Amino acid sequence: MYRSDRATAKNYVYAAIGSALGLGLSPIAPGTFGALLGVMIHGLTVCYLPLRLQFPALLSAFVLVCAANHLLTPWAEEYWQCHDPGHFVLDEVAGYLLIPILFRYGQWWKVALWGFVLFRIFDIFKLIPPARYIDRNIQGSWGILLDDLVSAAYAAGLLHILYRLWPKMLE
Repeated sequence: MYRSDRATAKNYVYAAIGSALGLGLSPIAPGTFGALLGVMIHGLTVCYLPLRLQFPALLSAFVLVCAANHLLTPWAEEYWQCHDPGHFVLDEVAGYLLIPILFRYGQWWKVALWGFVLFRIFDIFKLIPPARYIDRNIQGSWGILLDDLVSAAYAAGLLHILYRLWPKMLE
């Protein structure tokens, strides 16, 4: 990453975007730190936009991050010289953003906290087969993105179950 032949303005901009504004450059748990950009987008959307604009804004952010992930994956794999580079965390940002799209109950900060924790557990450990299968067998930008979206869907599904069983946990 620090070779002089790669120190171009384009590479800096792409690295900033791909690393979630540098959060993914953390030496420990870059995906977890990168997903925090999704939490920030969620929080800013809920706190500063009227209710009628929140869902369209979250959906738009999700689509933009997914598109950026798809477009920048080939660049990231060449730049960091590996498949699914750890510092390229747009998949984690998109994954987190899917949670408030699929689960729209409770106080936003409780949803953010529990959604973030559950998402990271499902994403890191790939406990349920589809996410594990995707991670191991689908190459390129779709493979990098889809396992995170599956993990986010599991997290949102578990939030629905928890909300039905213990609504006060999220209210």
